[in-house]
Amino acid sequence: MYILGINAVYHESAACLIKDEKIVAMAEEERFNRIKHGKKVLVDNPDEFPTESIAYCLAEAGIGPGDIDHIGYSAVPSQFERRKERLATGDFGDEWLDDAEWQLGQDALERVPHKLKELGLVGQFHWVDHHAAHAASAYFPSPFTEAAVLSIDGTGEYDTAVSYYGEGHRLKRLRGIPYPSSIGLLWEVLSVYLGFDIYDAAKLMGLASYGNSQRFIEQFRQIIKPLQDGTFVIDHDLVKFGHLEYYPPNAYLGGLEQLLGVKRRLPDDALTQVHEDIAAAMQALTNELFLHMAEHVHKETGSDNLCLAGGVALNCVANSYVFEKGPFKQLYVQPTSHDAGTAIGAAYWIFHNVLGESARGSMDHAYWGPAYSEQRIQEALQARGLNYRVSDKLEEEVAGFIADDKIVAFFQGRMETGPRALGNRSLLANPTNRDMREILNRKVKHREYFRPLAPSVLVEEADKWFEIDKPTSAADFMLMTYPAQEDKQERIPAVVHTDGSCRVQCVRSETNPRYHKVISEFQKLTGVPVVLNTSFNDQEPIVCTPEDAINTFLKTEIDVLAIGDCLVFKEDIA
Repeated sequence: MYILGINAVYHESAACLIKDEKIVAMAEEERFNRIKHGKKVLVDNPDEFPTESIAYCLAEAGIGPGDIDHIGYSAVPSQFERRKERLATGDFGDEWLDDAEWQLGQDALERVPHKLKELGLVGQFHWVDHHAAHAASAYFPSPFTEAAVLSIDGTGEYDTAVSYYGEGHRLKRLRGIPYPSSIGLLWEVLSVYLGFDIYDAAKLMGLASYGNSQRFIEQFRQIIKPLQDGTFVIDHDLVKFGHLEYYPPNAYLGGLEQLLGVKRRLPDDALTQVHEDIAAAMQALTNELFLHMAEHVHKETGSDNLCLAGGVALNCVANSYVFEKGPFKQLYVQPTSHDAGTAIGAAYWIFHNVLGESARGSMDHAYWGPAYSEQRIQEALQARGLNYRVSDKLEEEVAGFIADDKIVAFFQGRMETGPRALGNRSLLANPTNRDMREILNRKVKHREYFRPLAPSVLVEEADKWFEIDKPTSAADFMLMTYPAQEDKQERIPAVVHTDGSCRVQCVRSETNPRYHKVISEFQKLTGVPVVLNTSFNDQEPIVCTPEDAINTFLKTEIDVLAIGDCLVFKEDIA
C-alpha cells in the first residue's frame, strides 16, 4: 500500500511517500525549484503543490500517480473556520484577514482534492490536521512504543501548539494552545524587530549566545504567561500578530518598543549589545516555556519518552535545555521538524490513526532525497568542461584536504531532508583552524559573525569531546547543543560558539559509512575525530543535483568538489 503525504499550505512545501510502514522517499520542493521555502506564503496558494517533490517520490518507487492508494494533505479546512470564528469575537483586535481574503484561502483549499485528481492522484484523499501531522512525524518513526509528544509551531489551522500521547500505533490528542498565542510567531516578530527576515529565527538563536538574558527577561515574561495546565497565553496587545507580513517583512513593533524601551533595528543598522541581550531573553523565555510544557505532559502521561516536532523544535538550544533539565529519559526529535515534516506525518497518520495499521516504521537517518549515479555525475562535469579525476581513496584524500585547510564541497548519496546538511550535501573544513569560520564566510557562506558552524563528530568519540549528560538520537540530526569539554575547546575553535557550546552532529557508520570514514581518516591525521560541517549552499537552498553542486562550486571560492567518486579542483579551472 502506497500513501503520499503532502505539505503545501504555508511554507516548506514537501512530499513524502511511504509503502506500508516504510519511508520510500521524502524531499522538499525548494531543493528542486530553487525557491527558498518552496513557495511564497500567500492566502490563496495552498493548492500550489510540490509537484517536483511528488514526481521524485513516485520515480523513486517506480510507480505512477494512479498507484497511490491514499493521499494526505496536512491541513483541515474546517479548523481554519474555527480560527476565523475565534478571531471574530473581537478579543484579539481587528487587524485579521478580511472576509474576502479568508474566502480566497478557503476556496483554494477546496480546490485541492480536484487538482490532485487532475495530476492523476486518484487515491482516497484525506485532510490531516496540521499538528496531528507534526506529532505523527515525530512519534510513528521514533523507536518508542509509547511517548509524550509535543508539536510546537508558529501556527496550524487553529492551534499553535498541541500535546499528544502516543501508545502503540495510536496518537491521542491531549490539549492545544489556540491561535494567536504562539512562541513561533513571537520569534518571527522579534526577527523583524531586530532587523532580520521573518525566517531568521535561527540567526537570533546564534545571536542570543552573545547576550545577557537577565537584562530583559522580566519584560519578556510579560508577553507570554504560562498556565497551570501546561499551556500559555500571550498578551496580544503587545505583539498583534495579525499585522505580521512576509513580503516585505513587517510587523507591529510598537508594543515591543514600549515594553523594552528600545527602537526597532533596521537591517542596515549596527548590531549592539542591547540587540544581543534581547535575543538572549527570547531564548531564555523559550527555554522556560518549553520546559513548562514538557513537565506538564510528563505528569499527564507518565511517559519517560518525549517526541518533538514543529518549527520550534528546530531550536537546538531549547531542545537541549528541556531534555537535560526536564524529567524525560529519552528524546526523539523529527529531523524535518518544520512544516515540510507534516508531509511525513500526514502519510503516517493515515496509515496508523485512520487505517489502524500496527506495523511501525523508523526514521533513524535523514537521507531520503535523490541520489545520482556516477554516470550522471560525470556527464554533468563533462557538460561544464570541467577536469576531474576518479579517486579510489576518496575518503582518505578528502580528509587530507581538510587537514590542509581546504574547503571541500562533499556531494554524496541521497540528499538529506530537513534544514540541516548532515554529510551528503555539506561543506567540510578544518575545525582546528581558528580562522576557518571567517575563511568560510568570506569564500562561500557570507554569513553574519554571530552564526556558529557545526562539528560533525564520530558518535563513538562524542562523549570524550562534548559534555553530554543524556545521549539522544536528536544529536544525529544536529538538533542538540552541547558544551565542548574544557580541555578540547582550544583544539576545535572553529566550531565552538562564543558561550562554549556546539551544535553537534553525531555520525554513525551504519547510517553514513562514507562520511564516518572521512572523519575517521581526519582523526588519523590530526588526532581530532571532528570536522567542521555546514550546508553546501550560498544564500540559496541546499544543493540537490550535480548541476546545483557544480554551479555553487564555480561561483564561490570552494577549493575542492568531492562529488561521488570524482574530485574537481579549483586550481584546474581556467
